[in-house]
This record gives sequence, structure tokens and C-alpha cells, in this order.
Amino acid sequence: MTPFKKITKNHRLGFIGLGHLGSPMARRLLAAGFPMVVYNRDSNKTQALSALGAEVARDPGKLAAEVDVVLSCLSDGAAVEAIYLGAGGVLRNARPGTQIIEMSTVAPETSRKLYRVAREFRLSVLDVAVSGSTPTAEAGMLTLLGGGDRQDFDAAEAIFGAIAKQWFYMGPSGSGVAMKLVVNALLGIGMQAVAEAVTLGEALGLPRDLLFDTLAKTAVVSPVQVGKLGSTKRHDYTSQFPIRLMQKDFGLALSAARRASLSLPATEAAAAVNAAEGASGGEEDFSAVVRWMEGHVAVESSLPPAA
Repeated sequence: MTPFKKITKNHRLGFIGLGHLGSPMARRLLAAGFPMVVYNRDSNKTQALSALGAEVARDPGKLAAEVDVVLSCLSDGAAVEAIYLGAGGVLRNARPGTQIIEMSTVAPETSRKLYRVAREFRLSVLDVAVSGSTPTAEAGMLTLLGGGDRQDFDAAEAIFGAIAKQWFYMGPSGSGVAMKLVVNALLGIGMQAVAEAVTLGEALGLPRDLLFDTLAKTAVVSPVQVGKLGSTKRHDYTSQFPIRLMQKDFGLALSAARRASLSLPATEAAAAVNAAEGASGGEEDFSAVVRWMEGHVAVESSLPPAA
């Protein structure tokens, strides 16, 4: 493949997938001056972007045929394969030389498969995983983790600069999403650690608000966890990163570990609590594991002592 020429605001972008992260990223790219075509399975999510000047495509294949760069941020690997390799028809309809920037959190094998097949169509694919929440995306402060051909990654700097505060090239195809699994495993384990810590404090009789406020000021808590302590203190679990997506990412990380014959006991334990809280099927934030832990301890405390 010939490396894609440096992307400028003269290139027309197509954005597929306008969810928690896709929508604010697409908004920022529009605001930065890129001409854009958008597609989302739920067409209601395209209305706001249409009002800002984006063209709305009737299907992913039509979008791919009209743009220079295709970006996508989808729910899982099945959605990525359907859009690009299946009925969505992106690879079949894109013009040779089109650059694809796939930003979903999927298994590295999925990214590598897409990369290989795209080359047969004379298309270039980057896996550029996104680390951050909805507010981070709205502020253009995301962290991007890239895999694929280095020349293509460097050529996309104008896009990255509009949506992120920093971006890192991690290596060949699949490396970006591999790094994202590392990041999100730590994110999920960290949230479970916070949930257990605050539950321990409450069980020891510490006033809840004082416990949360003081813990947030200690050196052992990360900036992300400080924010989660503030919201969970208020019992606010409004979704910034849905618990169902955290569970999906736990599953990807644990599957990768099994293939590497690696045991991740802390990840397995955190994933189990995440799954228990997420079983309600709601769209609440992954920090809701704090509520699960608090409720679990309350139930345990109410049981009669063993004989």
C-alpha cells in the first residue's frame, strides 16, 4: 500500500457510529472545519450533526463511496465486521486509497483481520483505540492508541489534534486495541478497588461523605477515580462509560489472557462484580460497582450470625 498523504481539512471525512464517544468526536471534527458525512443505525442520532452541517448517508456503503477517510466507533467486533466486511459494505464501496481509522474497542485479531482484508481492496486501516469518557471526548482531551502502518498514523495528525490531547503509535495492526485492553483492565480493576475501599471504610464506621471526600484527596487515588468518588458520593451513576461496555472490555482482556496462557486473578474478580451489577441491563456508568459493593455489605450485615 502507498502511504496515505497527509490528511488536511480538504479531505472529506465519513463517521460511522454516533454513540457515547462517536458523537462528540464527530462534532469536534465538524467544528474543526472538516467536511463530513455521517451514518448511524439509529438515524435519530444523526439529526444534531445534520443541523451542524454534516451530510447524512443512507447506509455505510454509500458513505464509504463519498469520502476520503472513514472513521468508525462501534459497539463491538461483530458490529465492526458487519459494517466493513458484511452487509455494511464499506470495503466493497470505498475508493482505492481511502484511509480507514477504526476506533472501536475490539479484539486485536479483529483489527488485524480488517487490516488484511482491506489491503486486498487497496485500502489502508489504522486501529486507533480511544481512552476517555464522554466529557473527555466533548472537551477534545482523549488519549488515542494507534496500530497499523506508521506513515498512515502520522498522516492523520490533523484528525487526532481535533479530538485528543495526546496520541501514541503502539506498533503494527492490532497494537492500538491491544493497548486499550491493557488500559481498560487497569481502569476496571481500579474502580473495583475504590468500591472495596469505600465499603470497608463504611463498615468500620466512618461517615460516608467524609470518607469519600478524604479519600479523594489522598495520593493513592488517580484523577479518574477522584471524579468517580465525587459522583458516587452523590449516588450519581449517570453513564460516562456504560457498565456493559466495561464488561465487554473485561471479556476481551480475559480472552486475550487465556490465549496467552496468562492468569489475571484481579481482573477476573473485578469482572465478576461488574457483571453482577450490570445484570440489570441498564445504561448506568461502570462506577455503579460502588453501589453493588455497598448493597452487598448491607445484605451481609443483615444476616444472622452463623451457629
